[in-house]
Amino acid sequence: MTTERHVPVLLARTLELLAPALGGSGAVVLDATLGMGGHSAALLEQFGDLRLIGLDRDPEALALAAERLAPFADRTTLVHAVYDELAAVLASARVHRVQGVLFDLGVSSLQLDDAGRGFAYAQDAPLDMRMDQSQGITAAEVVNTYEPAQLARVLKQYGEERFARRIADAVAREREREPFSGTARLAELVRSSIPAATRRTGGHPAKRTFQALRIEVNAELTALADALPAAADALAVGGRIVVLSYQSLEDRLVKRALVAGAAGTAPHGLPVVLPEHEPVLRLLTRGAEVPGAAEVAANPRAASARLRAAERLRDAA
Repeated sequence: MTTERHVPVLLARTLELLAPALGGSGAVVLDATLGMGGHSAALLEQFGDLRLIGLDRDPEALALAAERLAPFADRTTLVHAVYDELAAVLASARVHRVQGVLFDLGVSSLQLDDAGRGFAYAQDAPLDMRMDQSQGITAAEVVNTYEPAQLARVLKQYGEERFARRIADAVAREREREPFSGTARLAELVRSSIPAATRRTGGHPAKRTFQALRIEVNAELTALADALPAAADALAVGGRIVVLSYQSLEDRLVKRALVAGAAGTAPHGLPVVLPEHEPVLRLLTRGAEVPGAAEVAANPRAASARLRAAERLRDAA
């Protein structure tokens, strides 16, 4: 079974942070990135009255999650949607407030392990990278049609690639000879475009380029920037949000959103802070928490995880 490969990251800590909000009668948790359902299965098992609404943009992941969560089918609603659609999904389900929200961001084990999806640079596969293969542009279309300056912007902004323009120019030259269709050729071009001294450190030279293309293809950061405030708005008072991110751009957005919610909005110098200017959120983590050495040893894909969490203090004015 494919889900046996999937090991939920920081599972015990996620359950610990969400638990105080989920024990009451009628509690609802929104898993905005269901994946193969590992975190959700643990939540449903621990809380016998909990209702789950799970979202994922990947139809294949949804099917696997439905199989995994079959014992809890009477308490689950699974929806094919991107996480920035969460408000509409909740409205359709006639759920006004939830007690918990979970985001487990980035590319899933399912997507990484399926060579045909084109997310991994270690094996040759079609340049796709769409989390939902039923719609949207592919990585091949980005690589073959973006102007060099536009492609360089994507690599620099979403991959933090120092040699973005050099790579983009090399891609533009090479695609004139033959359009790119597979991951191996692109990975090799990126490797050869980066100075030898730089290639000796920091992992595979194509890592940043592939990350940038994946984010561009799936509009991940745009969706996340919209989804985080919507998720905070959906929380009931006392509800909690937990977010797992796997690269600095994601974590930066998460930090900014949660810190903003935990800050008051009163003008500086007021002697009394009115209730409507009090913070809406309370941070539950000091900075970002990371997995311990034992978890990383057992599950190397957890190594880059960063966890942040917050609790809803009051309704917005």
